[in-house]
Amino acid sequence: MRYHFVKPQLYNPRYGICYTCNHVVYSRCTLYLIKDKGLAVIQQRYDKETKTTWWTEIDPCLVDALYLNPNFEEYFNRYSGVIKGGLYPTVTVRQIMWGLKMKPLRRARWETTFDHRDI
Repeated sequence: MRYHFVKPQLYNPRYGICYTCNHVVYSRCTLYLIKDKGLAVIQQRYDKETKTTWWTEIDPCLVDALYLNPNFEEYFNRYSGVIKGGLYPTVTVRQIMWGLKMKPLRRARWETTFDHRDI
């Protein structure tokens, strides 16, 4: 049986920031910064009325859960980088949760993936 990430009742994100940029896939993301390196994390959203999806910042309850994970520093050092053209290296919330060996979010039928490529 698979277990999934359960959102906590109370949360107050402290470690990531909402970053606005001019990326072709998204315009807002959650950005983790350590010194001059950064890692952008995005999550897909869905509108039932228009049946459209878009990529944006991650849920606030996930911000600190990712950063406080014991494997975050190693993952950050592997995938982060310096800003180039106003953009930081980007991963999806699912990619980072799998990389940190966390319980994943429940997958919805409408979700798409990037096939482990650079975003």
